[in-house]
This record gives sequence, structure tokens and C-alpha cells, in this order.
Amino acid sequence: MAKVEDCPGFETFGADVKEARKAKNLARKDLAEKVNIDTRYLANIENEGTIPSLPVIIQLVKICGLPMERYFNPEVMREESELRQRVGQKLKLCPEQYLPIVECAIDGALKIEKPNEETEGV
Repeated sequence: MAKVEDCPGFETFGADVKEARKAKNLARKDLAEKVNIDTRYLANIENEGTIPSLPVIIQLVKICGLPMERYFNPEVMREESELRQRVGQKLKLCPEQYLPIVECAIDGALKIEKPNEETEGV
């Protein structure tokens, strides 16, 4: 088993898995069952910096909705600010029903006006 210090780009993998699991309201046991690994092994990934095998990484990335490029192409991710990365990750975890609210907040921050049905044809 590899440790995080041996795998550049995976420094936040365990914490990212844990945050995504909690955001999806999954118990550790439930996620471990979905990935077909032991609950203690998942705890080691989340808390101890254990880097799992590639098939387990792929399953965790898919189930948790994590950005694969963060771990396998960290140079690309370093080009974005840490805040932009965090916001992007949270956006991926955001339930679909809340996306219109998030979009409106972003539009407000960018001062983008949505076309009004009454003035569209004018």
C-alpha cells in the first residue's frame, strides 16, 4: 500500500473522499460496500493517507464525483486558485435541485441579467 507522501497529487485524496461521502450523506459502511472494500480500509484512506489500488481509486472518484485530474494531473489543477478548486468541487457535489440557486448567485456576482420574457422580443 502506498502512502500519500509517495504519490504527488494525492495529498488531499482521503480528505476529499471523506468530504464527498459526507456531502452525499453516505455512511462510511455504505461507501465501503459500494466500492467492495472493508470499512476500516476506507477509514485508513480517509484519515491516514493510505492510497488505494487504482481500481479502488477509480470507483471512489466515480461514486464521490471527485475530479480525476486533481490526482493524476495536478499541474493542471495548480493553475487554478485553491478557492476556485474548492468551489468547483462543491459545485460538483451540489444536488441538482439547488443548482438554479447557485446559478443565480453566480449571475448576481457577475452582474449577468437573464432575458425577461416580456422584453425578449423587443
